Amino acid sequence: MGSLQLKSIRKAYGSHEVLKGIDLEVKDGEFVIFVGPSGCGKSTLLRTIAGLEDATSGSVQIDGVEVGHVAPAKRGIAMVFQSYALYPHLTVKDNMGLGLKQAGKPKAEIEDKVGKAASMLSLDPYLARRPAELSGGQRQRVAIGRAIVREPKLFLFDEPLSNLDAALRVNTRLEIARLHRSLKATMIYVTHDQVEAMTLADKIVVLNAGQIEQIGSPMDLYNRPANVFVAGFIGSPQMNFIDGARLGDKNAKTIGIRPEHLGLSRESGDWKGKVVHVEHLGADTIVYLESEQVGLITVRLFGEHRYAPDDIVYATPMVGSMHRFGADDRVLA
Repeated sequence: MGSLQLKSIRKAYGSHEVLKGIDLEVKDGEFVIFVGPSGCGKSTLLRTIAGLEDATSGSVQIDGVEVGHVAPAKRGIAMVFQSYALYPHLTVKDNMGLGLKQAGKPKAEIEDKVGKAASMLSLDPYLARRPAELSGGQRQRVAIGRAIVREPKLFLFDEPLSNLDAALRVNTRLEIARLHRSLKATMIYVTHDQVEAMTLADKIVVLNAGQIEQIGSPMDLYNRPANVFVAGFIGSPQMNFIDGARLGDKNAKTIGIRPEHLGLSRESGDWKGKVVHVEHLGADTIVYLESEQVGLITVRLFGEHRYAPDDIVYATPMVGSMHRFGADDRVLA
């Protein structure tokens, strides 16, 4: 079991309030990702769950048991940090089994658990090596393996891929996804990278300035953002935002349209504009155009398209793809 309940969690440093009343339920076996801009409180919230930070007020419950006054080591959690935090003088095998050794577990049990975790993470060839002999991705897998052998109720990941290069991030992301399916464990993961959030999570928690903006599945947040902040944060390239008055909408302060929900033509369309920049990415072509009707907008086209700066083009939104937001920046029904 590994359920988590957070009730009215607040955290303040003096007069500065970092968490402003967080309520959240994580079900056993869920993969939940906290995402948001730097300084939004996501790492502080994770550390509060782990017991590395004390909540100013509120309740943290793991499997229905209040753990606010329980030491981190007794909470049944394992944490994987951005830094690998491996002992340089110990082998991979000893690094992975150190926590069990310190807990006084029998040698045979340590051997068995380390062996299973190493096999799961394809670390068998490296068990006799020391961290300096490993790549960044291999070191992070050792850190994950060290967490696995403890068989925790909750796995907590604090931006574990941010020190890896792009290719390693993709590979390690796949390994973490496979690991979650294999262990059927509860995982809570912090990242500022929305691609990680969209590709790994069962449920995403979008945080901003110490508050939860929206909770939902990746496609819930993409298709039905609750407000302008979530709409702009989820999706790449970012959603286009247009002043409602420019489109004659008297009720909507802002109208949003995703770049991939716009079509482009040289002959005709709803919004005439001039191309100001084009990004040729192979699989996609990103076109930026300036229109008198709606201002600067971004269009994402699938595949390669031969547009160039100063071309005159016409953009047309797909039917039913507009998002309307009111004066309070919340979505309009």
